[in-house]
Amino acid sequence: MTGAPGLPVVGAPAPALTLPDAHGAPVAVGGAAASPVLVVFVPFAFSRVCTAELTELQQHLPELAAAGVAVRAVSCDPGPALRAWADQDGYTFPLLSDFWPHGAAARAYGVFDEVDGYARRGSFLLDAGGVLRWSTLSAAGVARPFAGYRDAVAGL
Repeated sequence: MTGAPGLPVVGAPAPALTLPDAHGAPVAVGGAAASPVLVVFVPFAFSRVCTAELTELQQHLPELAAAGVAVRAVSCDPGPALRAWADQDGYTFPLLSDFWPHGAAARAYGVFDEVDGYARRGSFLLDAGGVLRWSTLSAAGVARPFAGYRDAVAGL
């Protein structure tokens, strides 16, 4: 989905932010990077659909790495919850906390639900220069299929 209100525009620089990972270390998202980055916003740690999505990404991580793409998942949950989630489910890519200021990254990417206070299911593929090359927004409770990521990465 491109051009939706509030979403960054494909072909334009993506918002450049720094968020803490599940251990509190700062991780840059957007801007020039060593490789393309897939930024995946998820509503809630430990929820059924979010867990299924991140588990599928973890299973396909070698394929993404072979294409030179790094994965960053972002949630408005606090770091300790993300650390417990990553430990429990074995996620090896960074889970980034958009807890405080609450939803600032989700707002920058146009996926913050202002009524309920969480990040909607938005995914953004940035090239190594930080330019948005692809995005999608999924309805509440609807998982994003990995095939969409595969097609987007193939188009880089």
